[in-house]
Amino acid sequence: MDLLLLLLVAALCILQSSSKPMRRKERVHHDTLINNEHDDEKNFNLNYEAFLGQEEAKTFNQLTPEESKQRLGKIAEKIDEDHDGFVTLDEMTRWIKNALKRWIYNDMERQWQAIDHNSDAYVSWEEYKNVTFGYILDEADPNISFNYRQMMTRDERRFKMADYDGDMRANKEEFTAFLHPEEFNYMKEIILLEAMEDIDKNGDGFIDIDEYIGDMYSQTGEANEPEWVKTEREQFREFRDQNKDGRMDKDETRDWILPAGYDHAEVEAQHLLYESDTDQDGRLTKQEIVDKYDFFVGSQVTDFGEALVRHDEF
Repeated sequence: MDLLLLLLVAALCILQSSSKPMRRKERVHHDTLINNEHDDEKNFNLNYEAFLGQEEAKTFNQLTPEESKQRLGKIAEKIDEDHDGFVTLDEMTRWIKNALKRWIYNDMERQWQAIDHNSDAYVSWEEYKNVTFGYILDEADPNISFNYRQMMTRDERRFKMADYDGDMRANKEEFTAFLHPEEFNYMKEIILLEAMEDIDKNGDGFIDIDEYIGDMYSQTGEANEPEWVKTEREQFREFRDQNKDGRMDKDETRDWILPAGYDHAEVEAQHLLYESDTDQDGRLTKQEIVDKYDFFVGSQVTDFGEALVRHDEF
């Protein structure tokens, strides 16, 4: 979609703060909808250029390390809510949640302006379909046309799910649910359904271990699997496949991609603290954050670098 890029989910238990926090592979992606091609494999946590847009990313890339550090230091001061000179896990988590909410709202508004051509305060399915798929469906190549028709059918199903009152036109809240289903409880089943369709290659309604691994790793000329792949195989056998029948059914897949109690922002914050807390006191100073500026500008703390090129953060 960059149409409806899906948050790629992989469930990991929230780890104790004494160990390195690990983030799941996520299956529901926050990214722009309207583009010439779908690419559901981009990682939301890493692809800050897709997040920023090419022009803003270009602007950020022109900043010197000194300018980046100076701006990041100002953001660190804002994250420190009580101004005690330290950024705690809770402060970092709240900042990330607010940054994510702001990005979701801005993303919806940007795409709303591109689609609501008649300015009637709704985006209808027809408007969305025409903007996103119109010229592609006229493509002479039958394979291209067929693939995009499949995508269109899938998007229509999601649109209907998001369209709470069933009138085939979305207000801004419904359109946000369509773009970002992970933010709405009533959209959870569509996330599960789409994930099953993506991973279950043989269409038997289950995810076996090869399909599970194949969703996150492709062995291209490597003699041996990386250690993390071996760990994922063990995770599948020990935790994902709860009834030990060699495959995940729908309920087991739900527990994997929609784990109860999983807080994406908190896990991101734990990861940032782990990587940046030089003195290991469980909190960050402004200097510790600035020293890791390369790491932070690729995180949600800076909206993947966007906050460093905006003036409203300062």
